[in-house]
Amino acid sequence: METILKVDKIEKYYGRRSSLTKAIDNLSFEVEKGEFLCFMGASGSGKTTLLNCISTIDRVTAGHIEVGGRDITKLRGNELNRFRREELGFIFQDFNLLDTLTAYENIALALSIQNASVKEIEEKIKKVSKELDIQDILNKYPYQLSGGQKQRVASARAIVTNPKLILADEPTGALDSKSAKMLLEKFHYLDALGATILMVTHDAFTASYARRVIFIKDGKLFKEIRKGTDSRKVFFDKIIDVVTLLGGDLNDAL
Repeated sequence: METILKVDKIEKYYGRRSSLTKAIDNLSFEVEKGEFLCFMGASGSGKTTLLNCISTIDRVTAGHIEVGGRDITKLRGNELNRFRREELGFIFQDFNLLDTLTAYENIALALSIQNASVKEIEEKIKKVSKELDIQDILNKYPYQLSGGQKQRVASARAIVTNPKLILADEPTGALDSKSAKMLLEKFHYLDALGATILMVTHDAFTASYARRVIFIKDGKLFKEIRKGTDSRKVFFDKIIDVVTLLGGDLNDAL
């Protein structure tokens, strides 16, 4: 399998020398192309900081991150902007849709920035909207959509450019259980595209849809588990077992 992401001994500090906080502590792992990987940990464990470093929103203090064999910690200026624009897709908890644009226009914006032709935009949106079951709402504005519909539009926007990595930060956090389940089931469509998903969540149900879960504690890799041939129910139970070891609140995980 092709290694799409390599995180090598990264560290991240915040603050000044007199009061430094180590958010990530000598963390290393690799991700294969097409993998659906989830990061879990208590608040302040470093999981969101890790995602921010991979997305280049934050810079690592030490270590290296490679995407597709390229060290992204060395990117600057236009090269960095191009990497974000062409190789990353983002799915946020609060959707981040533009209220003045329709669902179609929100999705098309990602392609327009890449100077895609009108025909190409139409074809790609038609395909992704069918897979995510949003064909009937493309002409609606965000205020006319439910939370689940908004997140599926946001997911379409993230994947329509066929990025190397899709970064999802608590994608089901603002959804009811039915909408969350529908969104997570639609994520399986991304596997067919060969997309690689990195997701941060505190929710064991959400994490059970991933193929691998990495647990982070105090900025370090605490444990990782793989789904393998397990059913989602069995994998969910294994996740709960690790959450218990972490000393987390099970009420937050369920």
